[in-house]
Amino acid sequence: MTHPLLRTGRLLAFTCGWLLACGLHAQTPQQEAAIRKNLSERLPGIPKIDEIARTPMAGMFEVRMGQDLIYTDGEGSFILQGQMIDTRTRKNLTEERLDKLTAIAFDSLPLEDAFAIVRGNGKRKLAVFEDPNCGYCKRFERDMLKVNDVTVYLFLMPILGPDSTEKSRHIWCAKDRAKAWTDMMVNDKTVPRPMGACDSAALTRNVEFGRKNRITGTPTLIFSNGKRVPGAVAAAEVDKLLAEAR
Repeated sequence: MTHPLLRTGRLLAFTCGWLLACGLHAQTPQQEAAIRKNLSERLPGIPKIDEIARTPMAGMFEVRMGQDLIYTDGEGSFILQGQMIDTRTRKNLTEERLDKLTAIAFDSLPLEDAFAIVRGNGKRKLAVFEDPNCGYCKRFERDMLKVNDVTVYLFLMPILGPDSTEKSRHIWCAKDRAKAWTDMMVNDKTVPRPMGACDSAALTRNVEFGRKNRITGTPTLIFSNGKRVPGAVAAAEVDKLLAEAR
């Protein structure tokens, strides 16, 4: 369970534009030890601290717990949550850091456990992890009909219960997987039960891949540059992200 301190949505912006030095530097072992000790003692139940690093802001340290970030002083006496913005470049440093932490190299994806949906010339590449019982996935699939010139590698990731596993198996074992998926998600049709034996071990591997890479919800999009985007992203935003990935 996420610690309460990591669930707030407050936005905190910091500036490093006025600093004489605005670069990342290694903290001393004593500082890291003090931060770890004080945060652990003063915040019972806080997730395991994986990494502590200086930020471009003087006296401010980044504390990474998995893919969660908070900021603290050199003693761990205060913490801040939110986005760190460099006002000189207008870059969101927190967002850039999270993009790196959550990125999945596209060529590391087990594409043999997905099926392809090709629209237009198919030159742009996108991988999507989805559950057939996910309402947001259905909305996303209907909106994706507006996106052209893309190859979508669809990973069935049944995480919403036994019925999701059963439906995913029907799709995976269909003669035309892309058509079966579209029939179910866009056209609200029932996919027939497969006849005979069918190797659906890919579904188990997809769930395990998602667990290993902390893909905790569907849909989750992976672009060719490794950028991960969770949620039912609108077609216009998908187009924009596909262009950026190229």
